[in-house]
Amino acid sequence: MIKGSCHCGTVTFEILEKPAFVIACNCSICRKLNTQWAYSHRTELTLNAPIGSTHIYQCGDKSLEFHSCKTCGCTTHWMASNGSRYAVNCQLASEADMKEIRVRHLDGADTWEFSD
Repeated sequence: MIKGSCHCGTVTFEILEKPAFVIACNCSICRKLNTQWAYSHRTELTLNAPIGSTHIYQCGDKSLEFHSCKTCGCTTHWMASNGSRYAVNCQLASEADMKEIRVRHLDGADTWEFSD
């Protein structure tokens, strides 16, 4: 299991099973946010983001909603605008939880291919 939260603790998440890897993407938004995404099915993810606790940002084709805590500003997760996909920012998880999880680098700025 992986647990994480924003800096102030308003938004929290738990992933039931540790993922095989997280993704560090270099697209324009992910690079600036310095995120490492773990993708999860909604049934394996507990996300506690009280209504009104996050600011939503959409860019490009607006197919993704990036959520950041309104109190401390940490980007906690994204979800597809249609609710079909979710990812949480594992930079907000403990180092102990992330210690043995591989980081894959995705070239989201150009080729959309992994560099490893």
